[in-house]
Amino acid sequence: MTSVTRQPGAGPVFLGQNLKRMSATTLLQPKNPPVSQHSCFHCHDACPDERLHIGDKYFCCDGCKMVYEILNTNDLCEYYNLDENPGQSLKNRKDAKAYAYLDDDEVQEKLLEFNNGQTAQVSFYLPQMHCVSCIWLLENLYKLDAGVTHSRVNFLKKTATVQYDPGKTSLRKLAALLASIGYAPEINLGDVDGAQKPAMSKRLAYQIGVAGFAFGNIMLFSFPEYVGLDPESDRWFADVFGYLSIVLALPVLLFSARDYLASAWNGLRTRHLNLDVPLALGISMLFGRSAWEILTHTGAGYLDSFAGLIFLLLTGKWFQQSTWQQLSFERDYKSYFPVAATVKTGDSENAVPVNRLVPGDIIIVRSHEIIPADGILLKGSARVDYSFVTGEAEPVNVGSGERIFAGGKQVGESIEISLTRRVSQSYLTRLWNDEAFQNTRKGQVTQLADRAGRYFTGLILGVGGAAFLYWWLLRGDMTIAVNAFTAVMIIACPCAVALAIPFTLGNIVRILGRHRFYLKNINVLEAIAAVDAVIFDKTGTITNVAQQQFEFHGRALGYADKVAVRSLTRHSAHPLSRRIYESMQEIPLEAPQHFEEIPGRGIKGVVSGKEVKVGSADFMDLPATEAGKSGVYVAIDGVVRGYFEIKSRYRDGLEAVLQFFRNSVSPAKKNVGVWLLSGDQDREAVSLAPFFPEPDAMFFNRAPQDKLDFVKKLQRLGRQVMMLGDGLNDAGALRQSDVGIVVAEDTNNFTPACDAILHADEFANLPRYIGLARGGVQIVHRAYYIAFIYNVVGLSYAVTGALSPLVAAVLMPLSSVTIVLFGVGMGNWMARKGGA
Repeated sequence: MTSVTRQPGAGPVFLGQNLKRMSATTLLQPKNPPVSQHSCFHCHDACPDERLHIGDKYFCCDGCKMVYEILNTNDLCEYYNLDENPGQSLKNRKDAKAYAYLDDDEVQEKLLEFNNGQTAQVSFYLPQMHCVSCIWLLENLYKLDAGVTHSRVNFLKKTATVQYDPGKTSLRKLAALLASIGYAPEINLGDVDGAQKPAMSKRLAYQIGVAGFAFGNIMLFSFPEYVGLDPESDRWFADVFGYLSIVLALPVLLFSARDYLASAWNGLRTRHLNLDVPLALGISMLFGRSAWEILTHTGAGYLDSFAGLIFLLLTGKWFQQSTWQQLSFERDYKSYFPVAATVKTGDSENAVPVNRLVPGDIIIVRSHEIIPADGILLKGSARVDYSFVTGEAEPVNVGSGERIFAGGKQVGESIEISLTRRVSQSYLTRLWNDEAFQNTRKGQVTQLADRAGRYFTGLILGVGGAAFLYWWLLRGDMTIAVNAFTAVMIIACPCAVALAIPFTLGNIVRILGRHRFYLKNINVLEAIAAVDAVIFDKTGTITNVAQQQFEFHGRALGYADKVAVRSLTRHSAHPLSRRIYESMQEIPLEAPQHFEEIPGRGIKGVVSGKEVKVGSADFMDLPATEAGKSGVYVAIDGVVRGYFEIKSRYRDGLEAVLQFFRNSVSPAKKNVGVWLLSGDQDREAVSLAPFFPEPDAMFFNRAPQDKLDFVKKLQRLGRQVMMLGDGLNDAGALRQSDVGIVVAEDTNNFTPACDAILHADEFANLPRYIGLARGGVQIVHRAYYIAFIYNVVGLSYAVTGALSPLVAAVLMPLSSVTIVLFGVGMGNWMARKGGA
């Protein structure tokens, strides 16, 4: 294959340029070109003639030729090397004018997930995506359009998320570009957040339909053989029925079984024995042997078994997709993050769960809180960190009346936003699972699945090959040799190992989400099961902030001082600041002229000309004698006026939660250690001693960096660390931990650094949820055991050559369905048994 070298300084080739070139090429074609036997270089369809070609490369239509020209000119012809049939036919492609409606501002507002003028983001559903070449091309869109800054593919959901510069390209141009290269986006302007998508794609439905139609009719043609009639008594009918069976089986081989064959071929091309190689060999041998017997009149073949195998495989695939779609749908749309937003109604402020927010609600977003949904800024000075969305860490200034987008984090004073959209749970979940926040460490069961997948294929090929050679060379029976090899290739079920993890653990994640314990993904369950060290933060984690009592010690605050203190604490999301703010309900508010929050230390600002500081003793630069006192200190115009003494109330069930962890043993046979890390002084050390009786189990006056260093220290000692915090002063430690859990108490303290969010009301139930997570991993191990027994028994029988290919075709998908039902069913039973 040749390619054109891109000239220095040459820009990407756009759709309009190629349309002009295509039109010119079309005008020069002869009216009656000769019939061609060539296949299209792009999509491999038969070319109707030889009009369209570039050198020795022929094309079936202008669209395919245009795609090749675009890829070739932009040095993207590697696309054709990654897959045997990467291209899609473009004979019925959409015209670029079909996307003119995407220039409408209202349409863009519905479709764009983010748009601050410099960066816009949109997600397209691309049902044509089918192979590694598709992924490679779609993640290199920036080479086709200079306005594209980044593109990311979710292959399972067949979506591509594209970030682009609105000043250099447009939504319409992006859609037209995708359509021009064979990935016309399916765009639905309705509110899809809450509408369940079909579990079966049209392509899979057609594949099942073709295989089922062929299976039924081939069985009818084989009926005389089923009842034992002698084909020699009427050879003509036997031959006709045999030829008709081949005709019906060909679409099954070329269309219905294509995915399995293509996957195996791609694996072999890259020198990788994937799990589809044995299956593809079994399918090919079953079809080839059957065709040979029918064409040579040496037998009736097994095309009924062949078609039945494909039909059952695809039916099992549909069942898997349907079950997974249901699990994903409930996770994304029916179980919401257990966090709340502050809704302003008149002069009152109320905490409302994010799933109850509706367009028109006015919400207050405080410093370091995540914006839960799109809206319009009404009040306040917004400095929004969109690194959660775009990866750019520099805060963006947003003016009053301008749009503000979900996923941003306010880093200044509190702001008021009028919502224009509902909270998109699926969108926030996708942001949460961005690569930047992923933990790359693999759990034990995932490592086991990787090893099984790596060696399973070679083992099956070895067993099948040995059986074939034994029956052929030592026993001299080619029929049994082929039977044995085919049965081994078909009955072996590598899918059980691959399916056990996503279905079993995915179901556990769904169940926990129902109970307001929301996990980022299934990998978190594996990490939870391996934990042997648990760290608790104090304030807002093991203490019930809503029930804490405050008493001020020091020089009494005047009315103006209280106005300044309450006005400043209103803008902080820290639980102690919130309690001080709420304890002064009768005091009016003033807008601060300046506000700044220093995590782990305190807040400062200027209110009505007064310089106000609220925070720890260290933040006030007090002498060591004063710094030993615990509380929230207040300084006005540089003078420390006193401090709020905090009388903590510990969460219900704390002792039982701590005892549960102490009595636990990790999979590595280590006793689970429990520690307390607090940024407060040690005033409560005596009252906490009964909860943490071990020596060196409590550490006070710890800054955020100290907490992070402690986690790293435990990990260097080989510990698997779980940390529970409020997500405010311990985000670094939460992210470093193997499992970071934020405890949320009617506040918007969701942070992308954590792995899970637990509603504070469910704190006492944490042992049940941890037990369920551990149980899910045990279920996976049992599923592996079942799969091992199935394969040993099945292969032992298959190598004898006595196993019918049709029986093997039934058992193989049945084993996959069994693993799915076992994993989901056992997870549900274990949850009910544990009261979850």
